[in-house]
Amino acid sequence: VQLVEYGGGSVQTGSSLRLSCGASGGTFSSLVMAWFRQGPGKEREFVAAISWSGGNTFYADSLKGRFTISRDNAKVTMYLQMNSLKSEDTAVYYCAATPYYTDYRNQNEYRYWGQGTQVTVST
Repeated sequence: VQLVEYGGGSVQTGSSLRLSCGASGGTFSSLVMAWFRQGPGKEREFVAAISWSGGNTFYADSLKGRFTISRDNAKVTMYLQMNSLKSEDTAVYYCAATPYYTDYRNQNEYRYWGQGTQVTVST
């Protein structure tokens, strides 16, 4: 499975941005999908995850209410809508996928990764 993220960029504080992750080479609807991010000088951290059908979503506690994860299995694409962006949201955002999981927050459980897309939020 190949994953490609796009939609990153440089925005101002308070702006919105939508990231997309396209998949190829596998059965998208059989994959649990997630977003992780790695800020400058920080470890990679969990952002959000979504179940195979999209019926269940999970978020990092600190991001609930500002970020929304979704997927369109017909378009084999996952999204991350980010609102009210803050400078601390500056990071490289990665999409990840796995056929199954026991702990959706654990990056080690994800088999497939994209190359990442940079999001920079400035005042």
